[in-house]
Amino acid sequence: MKISYNWLKWYIPDVPKPEELVNLFTFHVCEVESFDKTADGDFIFDIKILPDRAHDLLSHFGVAREISSLLDIQFIDPILKYKNPPSKETQLIIDVQSEKCRRYVGRIVRNIKIGPSPDWVVKHLESIGQRSINNMVDAANLVMYNCGQPTHVFDLNKMNQGLIVRQAEDGEDITTLDNKELKLKTSDLVIADYSKALAIAGIKGGKIAEVDSETTDVVLEVANFDPTSVRKTAQALNIFTDAKKRFENDLSPELCDRAMLEFSALILEMCPEASFEDIVDIYPKKQEIREVSFSLRKISKILGVEVSLEEIKDILRRYNFEYIEDGEFIKIKIPFMRFDLNIEEDIAEEIGRIMGYDKVKPKIPEIKFTPKSNTIYEKIVFVRNKFLNDGYSEVMTYVFRDKGEVEVLASASDKKFLRTNLTDGLKESLKLNQLNSPLLEMSEIKIFEIGTVFKKTGEEMHVAYADKKEIKEMKLEEFCFNSPLEEYPKGEVKYFHPGTSATPQEGNKFKPWSIYPFISRDVAVWVPEREDPLILKKLLIDNATDLLIKEPYLFDSFTKPASTQGEDGKTSYAFRLVFQSYERTLKDEEINEIMTNITNKIKEKNDWQVR
Repeated sequence: MKISYNWLKWYIPDVPKPEELVNLFTFHVCEVESFDKTADGDFIFDIKILPDRAHDLLSHFGVAREISSLLDIQFIDPILKYKNPPSKETQLIIDVQSEKCRRYVGRIVRNIKIGPSPDWVVKHLESIGQRSINNMVDAANLVMYNCGQPTHVFDLNKMNQGLIVRQAEDGEDITTLDNKELKLKTSDLVIADYSKALAIAGIKGGKIAEVDSETTDVVLEVANFDPTSVRKTAQALNIFTDAKKRFENDLSPELCDRAMLEFSALILEMCPEASFEDIVDIYPKKQEIREVSFSLRKISKILGVEVSLEEIKDILRRYNFEYIEDGEFIKIKIPFMRFDLNIEEDIAEEIGRIMGYDKVKPKIPEIKFTPKSNTIYEKIVFVRNKFLNDGYSEVMTYVFRDKGEVEVLASASDKKFLRTNLTDGLKESLKLNQLNSPLLEMSEIKIFEIGTVFKKTGEEMHVAYADKKEIKEMKLEEFCFNSPLEEYPKGEVKYFHPGTSATPQEGNKFKPWSIYPFISRDVAVWVPEREDPLILKKLLIDNATDLLIKEPYLFDSFTKPASTQGEDGKTSYAFRLVFQSYERTLKDEEINEIMTNITNKIKEKNDWQVR
């Protein structure tokens, strides 16, 4: 929402300097997205009004009222000087056939002359990025940006009798003012005459009754529509207008009176010879008066700071709230425009916002409680630590299986059941890990899992573990019963309650593995009997290129003693080399080339021999 500094001066002659307003908006009202000075010396604020205040702050009047109340400075309402133009009896017919129209105010104005708007109107509109079109359209726009109530103008002579507010017929056509041809649905609300739709209610006017240079008589529309209906229709038709933005966030029907008075007075100023007819006002269900009671003690408790009765009364006075004291409670009458105030907590937020949240000093509450021990978690930690200390690795297998006792409603065709054991998944994991044992540098695969199994009788927490000998599975409680339950190492960790956190263990940092397959090669070399295997290992590393993903793994060695015939003793070292790329799939040819180069380097050693 763009706000003109000069426009605000209509209401607040003593408005603070523009730079001061930026801070006022930021700390008490809303975010300021931009702040610019125009060529003619005006200042434009682009402020981000959130939905909870859109019903009263999407206007210069609303923003000026807010600033005046915050600073407790003079507020002058120009509308007090306006007078309804003299009028005569009207023949305007308005038929409201839908509850989605909460109020419809219409007025015929005759003998107008379409032309350019006065300079001050043009400057006001252009300051907030709106193009001047003609005096009638400009008057409608000026009223909306001034008081927040959208308005519209129909050419009376292009209408067939009166106005009907109704639901559209299914497939009904309308061409909008920007020449878009649309098909409507029965859920869309329209303003029509007795033969066709003239406008999409609360969103966009139609081409048929458009005001043009030949227009002499018009119908002024000031109405209020259901916010949900406006929002859904606008989204369905992909139309987003400033009128739609205001209606979808809800407006008070009471605002129509002010808007019609502003609208009429503005047209009279532009067209002094105009003839006004009586206002037709269809308002079947008036907006209810709402009241909220709150206590001083509750407000202070919510805000976390003591607020005096005098401070609250001062705020109510500045914001023109009518109130009465009822014992320890204060009962206030909510202004029609403030839909955001409904309960005691809303009042506390309002008082805190006006006072300034900087006055609420942060204080961490003292919480006294004894943490309860989670025995299941303690057992899981005990089991996990026991297996890890014994050289096992933890796995987590798939819960969904092709058979079981508990069937799920929706799943993959071959995974319709929840697992009844951990053993089946552990077998699959064991097989996969054995295939990758060269990459893992493990001569033996030892894995375990702690997880839930699902049976008809209910859920059970199980433990299963596997090594090359066997796979065993049992209930968590059974495993812990057979093993002495040792406590996990408790410690003092920041942000956790004392005695409830485990001491962090330092370990190796995880490095992501490659998604491409690996290739392993074994090389066995005879070296002199007392030769250090690290020398051979270094040669392998130096010549295996960057594709060597892990250090060479010594998986076998044996010594051939010196013979009686005078042959020197020899030792055979067998290393496994694992090659892998993070960027691509390796080919056998390039690994063979690397191995050939390694063999040649080994042969350069006179007393070394590749087996």
